[in-house]
Amino acid sequence: MKKLILLLFIPLVSFSQTFELTNGQSMCMIGKGMGQDATINPYANEEFSYALIENIGTVKFNIRAESIDEERREFIIKPKDIVVVKLYRNNILYFDSLTAEKAEAKIKYTINENELPPPPPPVK
Repeated sequence: MKKLILLLFIPLVSFSQTFELTNGQSMCMIGKGMGQDATINPYANEEFSYALIENIGTVKFNIRAESIDEERREFIIKPKDIVVVKLYRNNILYFDSLTAEKAEAKIKYTINENELPPPPPPVK
C-alpha cells in the first residue's frame, strides 16, 4: 500500500530544466504546442502558473511572455538573478540570447505560491 501511495504522488512533483542559448538564439519554452516547446509545463491547462527562471550563467539574457492578444512582457535577467513570471493559460514564453556568448538558464513551473521566492524589498 505504501508503494502505491508513493507512485501516485510522483507526477505532482515539479522539477527544474536547464537550457543553453548561444549566438543570438531564441527558444520557445512553452505555449506553441507539442514538438515545438522546449519545456513541459505540467500546469499548462490551469488558469495560470508560475515560471521560476534562474540565470545560472555569466551573461544576461531576455525572456518574453506573449499572449494571443499580442500583449507582450519582456524582462532581462542578469547572471545569478531569479525571476518569477506569471503565465496565463495561452501565454507563449521565449528565452532570447542577447550576445554570442553562451547564456544558461534553469526553469521550473509551479502553481504553489509557497515555492516562489520572496519579493524584493521596497525601493526607498
